[in-house]
Amino acid sequence: GKDVMLAGTEIPAHYVLPAGAVVQLKDGARVEVGDVIARIPQETTKVRDITGGLPRVADLFEARKPKEPAILAAKTGTVSFGEETKGKQRLVITDEHGETYEELIPKWVHLNVFEGEHVEKGEMIVDGEPNPHDILRLLGVTALAEYLVQEIQDVYRLQGVRINDKHIEVIIRQMLRKVEITDPGDSGYLMGEQVEKARILELNKKLEAEGKAPARFEPVLLGITKASLVTESFISAASFQETTRVLTEAAVRGARDDLRGLKENVIVGRLIPAGTGQAYHDQRRRKRAREELMIEALGQAVAEDRQAATDEVTPDETAGREEHP
Repeated sequence: GKDVMLAGTEIPAHYVLPAGAVVQLKDGARVEVGDVIARIPQETTKVRDITGGLPRVADLFEARKPKEPAILAAKTGTVSFGEETKGKQRLVITDEHGETYEELIPKWVHLNVFEGEHVEKGEMIVDGEPNPHDILRLLGVTALAEYLVQEIQDVYRLQGVRINDKHIEVIIRQMLRKVEITDPGDSGYLMGEQVEKARILELNKKLEAEGKAPARFEPVLLGITKASLVTESFISAASFQETTRVLTEAAVRGARDDLRGLKENVIVGRLIPAGTGQAYHDQRRRKRAREELMIEALGQAVAEDRQAATDEVTPDETAGREEHP
């Protein structure tokens, strides 16, 4: 018989079967509406404990790339297939402006899309485990945070363990504390350099106030181990891992620790900058600022007095020199 076309098009209808499906019809068999084409074997219930799920949690917190990652759509558009290259099929996504994006996909993977289908940016087009770095690059920080929270919570929910999302979100925030410079502007940083997000935002405010070009950046996802080692506080980093290396590098470059985080303040015996401790540090900061202003004003007053005294002495000295040539 003839191929059945999609309504209003000349594209043959395809049924995309998942991996492991058992086809129950022979090639060339006639089918009617409602006939079963294939069956998906039902998986047997597996007993899982928390120890089996912890490696998954570790992979998520360390931001590791999966062995067989899913492929996500790089842009919104219509799917088409091009010529095969080196045993791989060419998937092309064309957006509404006619711009195309190509992806070479192995033949053996299971596709979730077919010819002529419309896909959204970030939609999964090949089965697999999503790569957190791809989610961040394509969908942004919010989508990544939601994905990580959901995946981590799934592991603990299997055991009936209830964890408030805020605890996981605090960790994710630390994993996203760094950004990569894409356009340095007038900031003085180098392209591709990784810096603290808080520091670059503060610098951009100063640059914009001075009418200069601010730096542009994009977020970077770091695993908790690496995020702990690349923190600006060398006291915090040294208390975690590689203590000798961290302290040696800090000494060589003459590093200064501003004691902004919780960990370094606990280590040196200060109140942490949170809660009542935050109010205490804010008060000290305001007091220090007032003292600096007073010292600056006093120095300026002394300089003015000296200048006035110099102006008063100068005419008398000039007159004395005229009387005694």
